[in-house]
Amino acid sequence: MVSKVSVKRRAGRVRRKLKAVSNGQPRLSVYRSSKNIYVQVIDDAKGCTLAAASTLDKDLRTDLKTGADTAAAAAVGKLVAERAKKAGVSEVVFDRGPYLFHGRVKALADAAREGGLKF
Repeated sequence: MVSKVSVKRRAGRVRRKLKAVSNGQPRLSVYRSSKNIYVQVIDDAKGCTLAAASTLDKDLRTDLKTGADTAAAAAVGKLVAERAKKAGVSEVVFDRGPYLFHGRVKALADAAREGGLKF
């Protein structure tokens, strides 16, 4: 089992590298729980959320079998890409947080790219 300290350290390391290369672009932040996946497009300069989506949204909840698989993550990725486009965001920096770029996180990123977001 991974300790909480090492998880926070990994998340901090990822965010520190993103901050260095972001050049003021919004950040696509991912949170993954055991049952759901949540994603936000955050403007760190203004300190506000520009777009958000999760498997708990009413649009997706009825269509999905469960919120904890790659199909659900892909649906959330497409939805957040649509909402970000509507908010006027086309380029973001992908913040995977403490999660490895594999499985649900990768499915979400691929779907967001297909939806029109550039990383």
